[in-house]
Amino acid sequence: MPIENFLPTDRYAATLVTRIWNPLGIAGPSVAVVRADGVYDLSNHVLTMSSLLEAEQPAALVQSYTGTRIGTLDDLLANSDEATRDVSKPFFLSPCDLQVIKAAGVTFAASMVERVIEEKAGGDASRAQALRSQVLGQIGADLSAIKPGSPQAMQLKAALQAQGIWSQYLEVGIGPDAEVFTKAPVLSSVGTGSFVGIRKDSHWNNPEPEVVLAVNSRGVIQGATLGNDVNLRDIEGRSALLLGKAKDNNASCSIGPFIRLFDETFTLDHVRREVLQLRVTGEDGFVMEGVNSMDQISRDPLELVEQVLGAHQYPDGFMLFLGTLFAPTQDRDQEGSGFTHHIGDRVSIRSEHLGVLHNRVRYCEDAAPWQFGLRALVNNLATRGLLAHAQL
Repeated sequence: MPIENFLPTDRYAATLVTRIWNPLGIAGPSVAVVRADGVYDLSNHVLTMSSLLEAEQPAALVQSYTGTRIGTLDDLLANSDEATRDVSKPFFLSPCDLQVIKAAGVTFAASMVERVIEEKAGGDASRAQALRSQVLGQIGADLSAIKPGSPQAMQLKAALQAQGIWSQYLEVGIGPDAEVFTKAPVLSSVGTGSFVGIRKDSHWNNPEPEVVLAVNSRGVIQGATLGNDVNLRDIEGRSALLLGKAKDNNASCSIGPFIRLFDETFTLDHVRREVLQLRVTGEDGFVMEGVNSMDQISRDPLELVEQVLGAHQYPDGFMLFLGTLFAPTQDRDQEGSGFTHHIGDRVSIRSEHLGVLHNRVRYCEDAAPWQFGLRALVNNLATRGLLAHAQL
């Protein structure tokens, strides 16, 4: 992947922090910063991304750190492709570590309608096209002007219930309470270049290009990154109680390539206006493109953070997927069946301020097993002698 496509459009004016696998000496994960002259390991200053985000001004802190130069961005990027990766050389990891990985669903009107269609189809992709016109005729194509939880939304809810077409997805789409769930365990997400997984028993699935907020333990949003909340439409469509099976699988959560910290060049208002471009390229020559425009979101990012924190604490912070406008209806294998992944698909998610997250699709069962958890992290940092002079 060319660097000009990997970086934000303003390139090194951004404060870009990430995590890398550093094989030098005793191999292990390190917090790192991307600079114009290379990628720098910050292990002598900070041990985890979680602790960095606890700082009052993490961007200023990172800019003051010297760090140890590990290599060029070109070299790390080239070695991050999991299909050709040399583990004796540095490569990019997911940029988060101790944070819980949360996700908000049904935050865009267009994708809310698609969730209703999944539910009505019972997870059967062949029924989706026929149901689409029926559902749109009942609830309308444009619900974007309705603020969730507002009196107008409650009037619409009552009208739809009277017609007997209420749905659990409409409840979280226009009701007062957002859908918030835990997407993946701590340390289980994969980074740019890694394989992203779908289950072998899923036959209707798609990528979900999303902005992901990096939030500290105090509920302060410190930056943002890109994410692919891989979605198994057939499994969730059968029953919302299968959400865990549909969402939390090996390699099914991709985040990266870096967290862009808030500073004078990038703020929450940029997040509110960010436009994500999705491109899926199959080995069969199939190409699908899509867009997720954050200005179409029905709940403000601050509201979603507040709902995550409503009755819970996150002492190590959390990453929050904000949901997606994108829900593919383009046919791939046969007319009326919509889109589903093929093994080998290349998935790229790009935005102006957050760069590019790139992954290739494999079955979850064939992707590298997740083996580096919290116990492995603590043991690794101790073995490298880092716990003696820095906070976890």
